[in-house]
Amino acid sequence: MKYVIDSSVGLKWVISEIANALASAEKSARIQPGEAVLFFTDTINNSPIIHEATPLLWRGLEISLPTRQSVYDCLYVSLAEREKCELVTADDKLVKNLGKQFPFIRLLASLP
Repeated sequence: MKYVIDSSVGLKWVISEIANALASAEKSARIQPGEAVLFFTDTINNSPIIHEATPLLWRGLEISLPTRQSVYDCLYVSLAEREKCELVTADDKLVKNLGKQFPFIRLLASLP
């Protein structure tokens, strides 16, 4: 299944959680010295696709103005709309403000 994840989710998953897990594994000798950096590099190189924001700006602005939501957040909405997939976010305010109009927006905590 394809998802759009906003930065609140992406940052939690990719940067802090994985980096911390790898550091912990190396400190406790569950992996060899130097492997944390090697594995983290592999993770970053295989991270989710980063989409160019410019083609999404017009729709993001169109969504933002009447809803008073930030254009940044509306870019994620615009991308999920274009890609015909769910937007997963940890931003309660985004779900509360736009969830009825855009039912493909899902709160991270609601996923199984």
